[in-house]
Amino acid sequence: MEIFHPDEKRAQTLAGFMVGSAGIYPSMPQQHRDFFAGLPSFYIATLDDHGWPVATVLSGPPGFISTVDNSHLRINAPRREDCPALSALQPGKELGALGLDFSNRRRNRVNGVISRMDKNRLELAVKQSFGNCPKYIQRRKITPRQNEFEAIDHLSGLDSKAREMIASADTFFVATHAHAGSSTGGVDISHRGGNPGFVKIVGETLWVPDFSGNRYMNTLGNMLAEPRAALLFLDFVNGDVLHLQGHTELNWQVDAQHKLEGAERFWCLHVTSAWRFPGLLPWQGSDIEFSPATLSTGIWA
Repeated sequence: MEIFHPDEKRAQTLAGFMVGSAGIYPSMPQQHRDFFAGLPSFYIATLDDHGWPVATVLSGPPGFISTVDNSHLRINAPRREDCPALSALQPGKELGALGLDFSNRRRNRVNGVISRMDKNRLELAVKQSFGNCPKYIQRRKITPRQNEFEAIDHLSGLDSKAREMIASADTFFVATHAHAGSSTGGVDISHRGGNPGFVKIVGETLWVPDFSGNRYMNTLGNMLAEPRAALLFLDFVNGDVLHLQGHTELNWQVDAQHKLEGAERFWCLHVTSAWRFPGLLPWQGSDIEFSPATLSTGIWA
């Protein structure tokens, strides 16, 4: 059975990788099901009516994610009507999801199609379930916080607050998609981490280093097929969430203009749309402990 779509294979070749096997399953192993059930948050992505990736984070008490069986995952969480990602959800739409436990740097991804929905619950029919290495995940203590409902703030560009959040970020999430409808394609959301400031801002373009990882090349393979992507940045102190959309470009060779210790290649996002949810997160992250892999990387010159 095929595991990777053609552009993931092409990205692996361009990066000089040979991936003979991968721990990507057509259903959820029991350890994945147990892991999802204990999470306080879940990162999801789908496509809007124009084919753009949109992403958000859902939160709830442990148990708000459950698994009916090894092929169906349920999420019980309130959905905001003003969130473009949540309003795009409907049965039959492809969905990518990521569970990340900041306390132990464990993360698992699950991709599939929305099979059922009601007011506060959606069910995902799983096509792929797989773990990712803990590299570049910063450990944090997650504790509940009081947040007040604030309306979405649509931005005409990267304002000073957005630039400050990006420039100080050590973590963000990237949503991509490719080969919709195929057994190996769909919507995907993944994590990226590095030292604060590892994302470089040049005008309305973000430059991102690509460090060594599991070599599956899911995200970059999707970008080869479809350059549109969405990024989520979190403020772990005040709970703000910043969402960006734009077109991506890949730079497979490190050059003098874009050079960062530990980076094997780079990609960039030319921002075309942005919005911010003030105080969206009902939790905060503190007592940060940087990953040893992160500490081995450099900073922009």
